[in-house]
Amino acid sequence: MHCIVIGAGPGLGEALARRFGAEGHHIGLVARDGEKLKGMAERLSARGIVTAACPADGADDRAVARAIGDLERANGPCTTLIYNAAVLKEAKPLDLSPARLRAEMDVNLTGALVAAQTVAPGLVKRGAGAILFTGGGLALEPFPEWTSLALGKAALRSLAFCLNKELVPQGVHVAVVAICGIIEAGTPFDPDRIADAYWRLANTTPSADEREFIFQPDGSDPFYNDPDRRHGEVSITPAHARPKGLKP
Repeated sequence: MHCIVIGAGPGLGEALARRFGAEGHHIGLVARDGEKLKGMAERLSARGIVTAACPADGADDRAVARAIGDLERANGPCTTLIYNAAVLKEAKPLDLSPARLRAEMDVNLTGALVAAQTVAPGLVKRGAGAILFTGGGLALEPFPEWTSLALGKAALRSLAFCLNKELVPQGVHVAVVAICGIIEAGTPFDPDRIADAYWRLANTTPSADEREFIFQPDGSDPFYNDPDRRHGEVSITPAHARPKGLKP
C-alpha cells in the first residue's frame, strides 16, 4: 500500500502521512520546498514509516507526473492519492489579474487533474484505491477577498464529482474533503482529526454517497473566511450548517 501526498506541508500534509503510515502504508511526499520535504521524510522515517520524497511544483504538469513516477518506482504502485496543494493568496475579483488567476489555477486545479490522470490507470487496472482532494468552505460560500482560491476550490469540487462518476463504477473511490475552518493543532480543526476523515474515506466502499465530506465540527463558524462579517448582508449560511427551519 502506497499513499502519495501532493502538497505535503508541515500541517495537514504531515498529519496525513503519519495517519496512513501508521496503518502500514508506504508514504510518498511531493512539495516545492526540497529542504522542508527532506525534514518531513526524516521525521516520518524516525517513526518507522517507509517514506520517499520528490520535490515538485504543483503548477508544473511534467514535474508532478515525474514525481509520482519516481515515488511509485521507489515505493510501489500508488493506492491512495491525496492532492493537498493550493495557493492561499488574497485578492478581490476586480483586483485579480487574469495572469495571476491562470497561474494559481495551475496549482489549485490543473495539478490535481494531472495527478489524478497519472495514477488513475493503475488504480482502475487493480479495481481498487482512492483519490482524495483537499477542498474548502470557499467552494460552498465564497468571499471576495479569496476569489482565486474560491474559484479553485469550487472547480476542484466539480473535478472530484466528475471523477467520482467515472471511476466509482471501476472500483476506485474519489472524494473531496471540504475543510470549513482554519487548520490548527489543538482546535476542532486539528490536522490529526482531519486526517482521520481522509483515512475513513480512503477505506470506504466506492460510491456517490461519499463523494464529499464536509469537515465542520458542531459549533464552528461557517463564515470563518469572513470573521468580521463584512459581507454579512450578502452571505448565505451554507446548507450543511443551516439549522432545520432556518431560511438562507
